[in-house]
Amino acid sequence: MFLYITKRLLNLLPVLFGITLLVFTLLHLIPGDPALVMLGERATPEQVEALREQLGLNQPLPLQYLTFLSNLLRLDFGTSIISGIPIAEEIKTRWPATFELSMAAILIAIILGIPAGVLAAVRKNSLWDNLTMSGSLLGVSMPVYWLGLLLIYLFTVNLNWLPPSGRISIEAGLNMQVFTGFYLLDTLLELNMTAFIDVLSHLILPALTLATIPLAIIARITRSAMLEVLSQDYIRTARAKGVLERWVIFSHALKNALLPVVTIIGLQFGKLLGGAILTETIFSWPGIGSWIYEGILARDYPVVQGGVVFVAVIFVLINLLVDISYTLLDPRISIP
Repeated sequence: MFLYITKRLLNLLPVLFGITLLVFTLLHLIPGDPALVMLGERATPEQVEALREQLGLNQPLPLQYLTFLSNLLRLDFGTSIISGIPIAEEIKTRWPATFELSMAAILIAIILGIPAGVLAAVRKNSLWDNLTMSGSLLGVSMPVYWLGLLLIYLFTVNLNWLPPSGRISIEAGLNMQVFTGFYLLDTLLELNMTAFIDVLSHLILPALTLATIPLAIIARITRSAMLEVLSQDYIRTARAKGVLERWVIFSHALKNALLPVVTIIGLQFGKLLGGAILTETIFSWPGIGSWIYEGILARDYPVVQGGVVFVAVIFVLINLLVDISYTLLDPRISIP
C-alpha cells in the first residue's frame, strides 16, 4: 500500500509539470497587460513600462516560467500582482468556502442520486424510471448560470425565503468567531445557532445549483451499474433461495454496483473542489473558483497559476483516495 501511494505521488510530478506549462502558456496568450489593468487606460507608456519592469513581466517567457517553477518547488506560489497578497494566504482563506460548498453539493447529489438510480433500476421501464432518466438528462443539460438565476428569482425575489448571495449576513458575521474557516463548523463550535442557521440559509441555493450535474450523473451511473448486477446469476440464486427482496437489492446488488458509482463520485467531487466558477460568481461565493475567475479578468498571472496548480493537486489526491477505497468496497481487489 505504501509503495503504491508513493508511486502515485511520484506520478503526480510530471502531471503537475504539464499543467503548469499549459496554464502558463495559455494564460500569456490571453490579450491584455496586467500593468495596464492596474494603472488604467490613462497611464503613460513610461508608467506601464516601469511597472512591467517592477513586476518582472519584461523578462522572456521561458525565464518567467522557470522562475515560477523554481518558486513552486519551494512551495512558494508567489504573490498576487493586483492585491499584493501571497497566493498561499489567499488559498488558505478561500479554500474552506469552496470545500464547504462542494461537500454540501456532493452530499445532496449522493443522498438523492443513489436512491433514484437504484429505484429506477429496480423498476425498469416504469414511470419512475422514465422520470428519473428524463430528470437526469435535464440536470446535465441545464446551464448552471441559468438555474442559479432561476433559483434566486424564485426563492429570493418572489418568496423571500433565502438570501441571494454571500456566505453569511453582515449581522451574523459580526457576532461570529472564525476558528477553522468552515463557517458551519465554526458556528457549531461556538454554539451560535443563529449564525449557524444564517450560514446554512446562504449555503442552500448555491449547493442546490452546484449539485444538479453530479446528481444527474450519479443517478444514471447507479442505474446502469444496478441493471448490470441485477442480471447476474448470483442475484437470481439469492431470489430463488427466498432471500428478502430488500436484502437482495441493498446487500447483494448495490454493494457490488458501488465501484463505478464511487469512481464517479470521486471525479465529480474533485471537479467541485476545483472551484465552481459559474456558481461561485453568480452567488458571490468567496471561493477558489471565483478567485481564479477574477485573476483571469485582471490578468493576475500568479493567482491563476497558483490556483490551478493547487486545484490539480487536490484533484489527483481525490482520485488516489478513490482508488484506495476500492479495497474497502471489494475485498477481491488488492493494491500492489
